[in-house]
Amino acid sequence: MAAPVIRMSLGTFTAITAVSLALRMLPVADGSDYGGSLRNPAGWNNVFGFRTRFGLVPSDARDVWLPSMGVVGPMARTVTDLSTLLSIQAGYDSRLPLSIESDGARFEEPLKMDVKGKRIAWVGDFRGYLPFEPGILDVCKAALKTFESMGCIVEEAQPDYPIEAVWRACLQLRGWQAGSALLAFYNDPAKRSLMKPEAIFEVESGSKLSAFDITAASVVRSQWYEAVRQFFQKFDYIMLPTAQLFAFDVGIHWPQEIAGTKMQTYHEWMKGVLAITMSGCPALAVPAGFNDQGLPIGIQIIGPNHAELPCLQLAYAYDTATAWPSRRPPPLLNQS
Repeated sequence: MAAPVIRMSLGTFTAITAVSLALRMLPVADGSDYGGSLRNPAGWNNVFGFRTRFGLVPSDARDVWLPSMGVVGPMARTVTDLSTLLSIQAGYDSRLPLSIESDGARFEEPLKMDVKGKRIAWVGDFRGYLPFEPGILDVCKAALKTFESMGCIVEEAQPDYPIEAVWRACLQLRGWQAGSALLAFYNDPAKRSLMKPEAIFEVESGSKLSAFDITAASVVRSQWYEAVRQFFQKFDYIMLPTAQLFAFDVGIHWPQEIAGTKMQTYHEWMKGVLAITMSGCPALAVPAGFNDQGLPIGIQIIGPNHAELPCLQLAYAYDTATAWPSRRPPPLLNQS
């Protein structure tokens, strides 16, 4: 590829700034996504970010048999560039036995597709379960009208499974996975004093779990996957916002509340993206539009497992119809 690529392995809190700077200088970037670190900043920067399925893009793993729910994927200002980078990233790596035998060249195929008749399930706020900052749902609903104008059929619906159970299982799996990786630092008093409270929270959350607790949480995750799989028998895509709030001030450690609802954990404000993480489905963040203050937000195009190409095809059709990144480029790109 002629264009340079910048690699990022970031948490969401630093990703928004880094992505904003990187994509003002470079056409593509890549990063990891566990709780939305590709999708949140993409939505906040009017660009595209793609959380792919597990095993499609090989990435370093501390445990190759019980890997994290985090995956690696591409970011770009155009869907074509996004697809090109994914074609380079995807493929089998013998060092990672759970990576998928895949020819990334298929992502170089033409993305133009007739989307008329494609059925889209708009999940929105999970029927009031998720709090959203005012304006986000309005911007995303306006974006849905574009999909309808393209011939898609949009219906408000959600998988038949208690979403609170998904969140509780996610908390446990996160504590186990993130806490295990941080345990050595936690056990060293000198290093523990340097750990941020969120890291300590994960270690201490994980330490309370038994192997049976982790198995039970994983079973919930499996049941959620099955509920979503069955849901896709009726719908071609699922959609919901890329974040529950607009980009917040860099001085805010993490959002303490959303629309008057207090956040009980440092990552509760990411419930909407973590639910999709738990499903294992590919989720492509596309620009949805801007609020009255000029802040962007995105919408997730979610497909069934192994449906990266259909997600790219719908995103390409939508980008052709809206051209948000070129219509509203970052101010630095307009400077000579």
